[in-house]
Amino acid sequence: MGRTAIWTSIRDTLAAEIAQGHYAPGDKLPTEAALAARFGVNRHTVRRALAALAEAGLTHARRGAGVFVAARPADYPIGRRVRFHRNLAEAGRSPERRLLRRETRAADTREAAALGLRAGAQVHVIEGISLADGAPMALFRSVFPAVRFAGLLERLGRLTSVTEALREEGLSDYTRAETRITAKAATATQALHLHLSEGAPILRTVAVNVDADGAPVEFGHTWFAGDRITLTVTPEDMR
Repeated sequence: MGRTAIWTSIRDTLAAEIAQGHYAPGDKLPTEAALAARFGVNRHTVRRALAALAEAGLTHARRGAGVFVAARPADYPIGRRVRFHRNLAEAGRSPERRLLRRETRAADTREAAALGLRAGAQVHVIEGISLADGAPMALFRSVFPAVRFAGLLERLGRLTSVTEALREEGLSDYTRAETRITAKAATATQALHLHLSEGAPILRTVAVNVDADGAPVEFGHTWFAGDRITLTVTPEDMR
């Protein structure tokens, strides 16, 4: 019988340790040098084992930062009422949002059309990262009509929830009118924020939210890490 390749033994050992909880989702694995010393092999052998873990979806590499344990996929319903915090909390995850950008500017052609605005009308734009249990799950960009929600950016400076900020602006409820889902490859910037490799698969959703009268209130893009989110749709969601 042939001997087992050393790299496969290292892969299996690390996979077992991840499964047993020695390394939690989001944890950084030891460096190649540390693993090479531990197993008594060269770094090329370790690198091959780590590549196999990544191919199996157990880890992901972040350029210049190291190798991290992949977060377990979270179900994310795409329905009429999509709320990030509620969706992840109901799945037993700890949700968090970090804003990267808040500004008011002129709407571009697509934004104006989606929100039913005249060309060049002022809109509020927010961009940020959505996390679960401290691990980045998605990037988002949301665009709102500035005239209707004059104080939105100020409110988002002290509130973590877009829903709460909109409620303070007088919008008690809103629903999803349309969602489009497209598979994409992560750009260098997206990969950096999501702790992915450049070109890794991501899922992009483009959606329009409306108020009770059907007037558009939000035009949003979300880029989900493909290995950390499972987008789900049920018949109830489509009513």
